[in-house]
Parts: sequence; C-alpha cells; structure tokens
Amino acid sequence: MPSTPRRVGVLGGTFDPPHIGHLVAAVNARHDLDLDVVLLVVAGEPWQKVGTRDITSAADRLAMAQAAVEGTPGVEVSDIEVRRAGPSYTVETLEALRAEDPGAELFLIVGSDVAADLDSWERVDEIRSLTSLVVVTRPGAEPPALPGWRSIVLTIPALDISSTELRARAAQGRPLDHLVPAGAFRCLRERGLYAGR
Repeated sequence: MPSTPRRVGVLGGTFDPPHIGHLVAAVNARHDLDLDVVLLVVAGEPWQKVGTRDITSAADRLAMAQAAVEGTPGVEVSDIEVRRAGPSYTVETLEALRAEDPGAELFLIVGSDVAADLDSWERVDEIRSLTSLVVVTRPGAEPPALPGWRSIVLTIPALDISSTELRARAAQGRPLDHLVPAGAFRCLRERGLYAGR
C-alpha cells in the first residue's frame, strides 16, 4: 500500500525574536490542517529587511527559535536558509524541501499582511505551484483576495505582538515575560540580545 504523503507546514520568518504569536500560528495550523510537522524556517539573509534595520545574527535567531519550540510537539526549527548562502528566497526553500521529500504536501503559512504582498516575492508563480497557501488571520479580519492560489484561511486568537515592538521593549529594559516563549527568553538573555538598541 502506498504511504500517505507527509503534510508539512512551512512558517518562515526573521524571528528577531520569535514570540508567542509565531507559536500560536504554528500549533493552530498543525492542529486545524492535520499537519505532520510545522517547520519554523529561520531566514539566513532576509532580503526584504536587509538595509532597513539592524538584524540580529542568523546564529542567534536560530538559537532563539530552537529554544522557543522546545517541548512543542510537531513544531520544529529548520536551518535550511541559514545554511544556504545569500538572500533567503522562499521559492528556493520550497524547492529544497520538495527535493528532500518529493511526495510531501507543502503548506506555506503566512500572515494576512504578508499574503497581500506576495506578488513582490521572487518567482512567485513557482511558489504557487509548489505549495498551498495558509493565510493566518485574526477573528473578524477580512483575508486578502488571492486569485490563482490554493489557499486556506486559518483564524487564530488575536494577539497584537510584533518582533519590532519586542525589540523596542527589550531596548527600554521593559519585560518580555510571557510575550516570548520561555526558552527563547532565556536564550536572548544569556546572549545579551536587544539590550541598548
């Protein structure tokens, strides 16, 4: 009998730092879509952000993400983009994941704000052919129209948290407790990240 294809969620990001909103999206996508695993793919060189602000090193962001998912079943961190030199393009990541597991069904998980801007991505038509798009929205939010995509809308609890805000809070010496997963919080403190930014 043929085996059932693995269902793999792909949640990419800078994760600078990872926060509870990332994990809420990951665990809800895994549950609601019956995924085998959700991969948090840490961008090595986030091409849309380079030059717009200081970006924490890929090694530090990877370590925080790994610490963030500890003890979360079915959610793993992938270093596929960190290992690859140059800008982190989603299409190359999806191609690499497809090469590793040709039978896998890939589900690209994005926020509704990102979904509205997908046309600016590299080789977007190839992304569309490689994956189903999972658009994460808040209750009552209207997801963007996505003609041509195999798309699924996933409503998760409304959590108004952003990595930008968390970096600012840390720089001001304000608490990050319960906004950043405990493991990631310990990791960023041990590495002295974000203080004085």
